[in-house]
Amino acid sequence: MKITFKNCRKYSNGSFVPFSGEIGVLSPAEGSAVISDCFIFPAFADVHVHLREPGFSYKETIESGTLAAARGGYSDVSAMPNISPVPDSLDNLSRELELIKKSAKINVHPYGAITKGEKGEELSDMEELAPYVTAFSDDGHGVQSEDVMREAMVRAASLKKNIAAHCEVNSLLNGGYIHDGEYAAAHNHKGISSESEWAEVERDIFLAEKTGASLHICHISTAESADLIRCAKKRGVDVTCETAPHYLILDDDDLKEDGAWKMNPPLRSKRDKGALIKALCDGTIDMIATDHAPHSIEEKSKGLSESAFGISGIETAFPLLYTYLVKEKIITLDRLIDLMAISPRRRFGIEHGGAFTVFDLNRDYNIDPEEFISKGKSTPFSGALVSGRCVLTVNKGEAVWKENLTER
Repeated sequence: MKITFKNCRKYSNGSFVPFSGEIGVLSPAEGSAVISDCFIFPAFADVHVHLREPGFSYKETIESGTLAAARGGYSDVSAMPNISPVPDSLDNLSRELELIKKSAKINVHPYGAITKGEKGEELSDMEELAPYVTAFSDDGHGVQSEDVMREAMVRAASLKKNIAAHCEVNSLLNGGYIHDGEYAAAHNHKGISSESEWAEVERDIFLAEKTGASLHICHISTAESADLIRCAKKRGVDVTCETAPHYLILDDDDLKEDGAWKMNPPLRSKRDKGALIKALCDGTIDMIATDHAPHSIEEKSKGLSESAFGISGIETAFPLLYTYLVKEKIITLDRLIDLMAISPRRRFGIEHGGAFTVFDLNRDYNIDPEEFISKGKSTPFSGALVSGRCVLTVNKGEAVWKENLTER
């Protein structure tokens, strides 16, 4: 298929240059299309995605999750290890690798678990897993034992792999399920303290500094976490971090009595959101990941207290961030591309391979979860008016997502 670009802008070495020309893609093999007045970006890489397979295919499959990612502009996703069986051994990982080979529409980079069964007690078969995984994580669970995490970091460092830490102190959760703030108090909900996150961020930074490990901290949500990471970077600690779009756009003042507003970490205070935006602007936050966490409709329809943690976000990440951050002049478009496409690859060694995505930034629309390709339809952004529609994603020369190209 031949695609002709007219009056487009292409990202190149940190800036945008005019681009008009033709490219050929492998699928479909015949036909032609014209794309005008759009932006061409390097395809995005998401280092924090829950594909739910094997084990929980009623929530998502590798096929549905990766096609949803392609629609969001991604060519690469890193699959978290809270699946069944947990990829804590080569035998368990092989089942996931077989499904990836069979079903994935884009590149999938699996995580290996830090501990057996993600139980935090005994280390996984890290040496066996290392050649096949992007990094090690027990996402969904904080590693509670300092000794276990120290040994994990020592071994990961020897294997030249990152530790991607879900930082959460179980003893500080107290049965909470939203942020321990004014909304929780006013509506008689159990709150999750900020300390439950930042206390383990502090511990893991200390351990990384002592062991020389490469530490990546997942989905930070608090001002204190950002401050700790900022200070650690100034000391030369090998630490990076991510946050997710919802922590930059929403806070607990926005909460509604609906499971679509329940995620872990929870939406924090307006102060925390402001601190994360500051950390995004000054480089403390290295990348934006979606923490795409699909669940069934039933699991997300039980209100704030009983619904499952997690929302679906991989199809909406770029338009939300473009609308609420770039158009509002909080960050530049080239900074957003660095956060979504360049920095994740650099930190996790994910090759670019010439993959690219094309967005029509003049396309305005309301987010409709019923249009999601993902099996997960739960999002707090349902109905939000956003700008930026993905019209094409190309990976390995193949159009893995295209929308109405023959009509353009």
